[in-house]
Amino acid sequence: MDEKLQAELTAIKNGLESKTAVEVKSAIDAFELKLSASNKNQFETELKAVTDALEVKFAADLKAVQDHADKLDLKLQANAVVTAKDDVLVKAISDNFDGIKEVRKGKSVQVKAVGNMTLTNNLTGDQPRVYAAEVVAIPSQLLNVADLVGSINIDGGTYTYPREGAGEGSITSQTEGSAKSQRDYDFTMVDLVTNFIAGFARYSKKMANNLPFLTSFIPNALRRDYAIAENSIFNTVLAAAATASTQIITGKNKIEMLINEVATLEGLNYNANGIVVRPSDYYDILKIEKSTGAGYGLPGIVTLENGQLRINGIAIYRANWLAANKYYVGDWSYITKVVTQGLSLDFSETEGSNFVNNNITARIEAQVGLAVQQPAAIIYGDFTAT
Repeated sequence: MDEKLQAELTAIKNGLESKTAVEVKSAIDAFELKLSASNKNQFETELKAVTDALEVKFAADLKAVQDHADKLDLKLQANAVVTAKDDVLVKAISDNFDGIKEVRKGKSVQVKAVGNMTLTNNLTGDQPRVYAAEVVAIPSQLLNVADLVGSINIDGGTYTYPREGAGEGSITSQTEGSAKSQRDYDFTMVDLVTNFIAGFARYSKKMANNLPFLTSFIPNALRRDYAIAENSIFNTVLAAAATASTQIITGKNKIEMLINEVATLEGLNYNANGIVVRPSDYYDILKIEKSTGAGYGLPGIVTLENGQLRINGIAIYRANWLAANKYYVGDWSYITKVVTQGLSLDFSETEGSNFVNNNITARIEAQVGLAVQQPAAIIYGDFTAT
C-alpha cells in the first residue's frame, strides 16, 4: 500500500510543471485523505516539500503577471492618455486575472474584451435578405410600327396585291356628236415575301429552379426584344419605300415643315392621320415659341391635350426606332403588316442537347412582312436637309 502511495506522491511532484497551483493543491488534498495515522508521518516531510515547491511556483507565476501589469500601467501613464480601448483592455485583464495567473506551457486562457456589437465583428456569414419577386427590366419601346398600321393574315409566304398606276386618257365633257374621251388604267402586281423574325434564349433547368422570376421574365423579355427587332426591320422597309420629302426647309421651323408635308399629302388626296418623330424632335416642337422672344407657348395650330401632341389635329407619335431629325408624315391606312405565322413563344427541354445537358430553350418568332401599298401615301423627311 505504501508503495502505491509513494508512486502517487511522486506523480504529484513530477506534475508540478504541467499543472496549475489549484490542480496541484487539489491533488495533495486528495492524497492526504488516503493517508492513515500510521503512515501520515512517513510522508509528512515529502508532502511539505511538494507544498513548499507549489508556493514558490505560485509566487513566481504571480510575480510574472504582476510585472506585466506594472509595465502596462507605466506605458499608460507615459502616454498620459487613457482611451476607451485601453480601459476595455485593462478591465479584461482584471476580470480574467485568475485565469491569466494559471498560464504556463500547455495551459492557455482566452481573454475577450466585451464591447459594442457590429455586423463586421460579431456576424459570421451573410445577414438575411429580402428578394424582389420580379426583375426590374429594361422598358419596351414607346411605339411599335404595328401600332400604326393595319394587319392581315395570309395562308402562304407571299402576299401579292395589285397597285394602280397612272394610266392614260381622261374623262372629260363630251362635245355633242363627237366620241367620248377614253380612259385606261395600269396595274402593277406587287409581291411581298414574308420572312421569319426570330430568336431564342437557352438557360439551365437549375437556373430556372433557383431563380423563380425567370418564369415571367423570359417571355416578357423575348417579346420586348422581338418588337424592337420588328420595328427596326419595318423602319428600314418604310424608309426605302416612302416618298422622299422635296420641300425647301430654309427658314422654317419643325412645325412649319410638318404642316407643309401634310399639305403635300392632301394635295394628292391622301388623308394624313399620323406623324412620327424621335422623342428629341418631339420635345423640340414643344419648345417652339409663338414668336421670337415671346417665350414658350405653342402656336395656335399645335395642341397638347391629355399628353397627346397634335398639329392641326393630327397626332404626333414618339418612336425611338426612328433616327434623330427624321420624320414620317403619312396616311397609314395604306400600309399593312402581313402575317403568315403570328408571334409564337415556345419552350423545349429536348431541343438539341438540352435533354442531356439539362437546359431549356425559349424561342420566339413570327413570319411577317410590311407592305407599303402606296408609297405616295407616306413622306419620309429630314428636319436638317437643305
